[in-house]
Amino acid sequence: MKKRLVGALLWTLAAALTLGAAAHQRATGPTYPLEERVRLGSRETTVVFERSHGGPGDQEIAVEGLSKEAEGDLLWRRYPTEDPFTDDPLTRAGERLTGRIPHQPPAGKIEYYLVLRESGERIHAPAERTVVTRFKGAVPAAVLVPHILLMFAAMLLSNRTGIEAVRKGARLSLYAWITFLLLLVGGMILGPTVQKYAFGAYWTGIPFGRDLTDNKTLIAFLGWIAALVQLRRGARGARWWVLGAALLLFAVYLIPHSMMGSELDWENAPVSSPRP
Repeated sequence: MKKRLVGALLWTLAAALTLGAAAHQRATGPTYPLEERVRLGSRETTVVFERSHGGPGDQEIAVEGLSKEAEGDLLWRRYPTEDPFTDDPLTRAGERLTGRIPHQPPAGKIEYYLVLRESGERIHAPAERTVVTRFKGAVPAAVLVPHILLMFAAMLLSNRTGIEAVRKGARLSLYAWITFLLLLVGGMILGPTVQKYAFGAYWTGIPFGRDLTDNKTLIAFLGWIAALVQLRRGARGARWWVLGAALLLFAVYLIPHSMMGSELDWENAPVSSPRP
């Protein structure tokens, strides 16, 4: 009974570490929606600025909660460029103002902001900055869902394996191999497949590019290979190699998701028109 309780507590600790790292990674990533409270006239509302758009169609930017007298414009341009901003009026449907950023090629980034007006008052939203959104192709759920689940499972097992290494647990080798296999399939097989659907290339990390998602996955994968080699050899202190690999993967998960991700080279890409 005591052994089962200890096991449950250790898995709970591993799950807490995994959930904490995953939440941090998502919330700090450059594609996580930006929310800002704006006040115009007598009303105040929260505007959600999306920073990623997948699949076909334009990206819609909506503002709700302002008075019926409010109006505005969506200003956008390709990023990173010095192109002049295209100014498109927002359209109204009830109390909802909407603008549309024309669909872009995969990995194409657009810089945008809103100008909202009412009764002579004019505000910039978000205040004193712009938002960058990235377009991507549609990823089939049959590929994306297993990728996400396996990467989450790999992180969970990695944390549990690290704990097992500290405890000198009997299941260290078993957990280490399961972690490696999950990372292999989820990160090194399904990861590039997702990348291909979303951005048109299987691999944009070393040596072909600087995509941080690809590079950090590769580094973590190599770390686990090194740990398994030491375990296989029966090397003295092999458990510290395993702990190191677990800490390395945890550190990788703390890096914001999609940071330094795929970015379209506009000089070699088709130019989109202001209208769809």
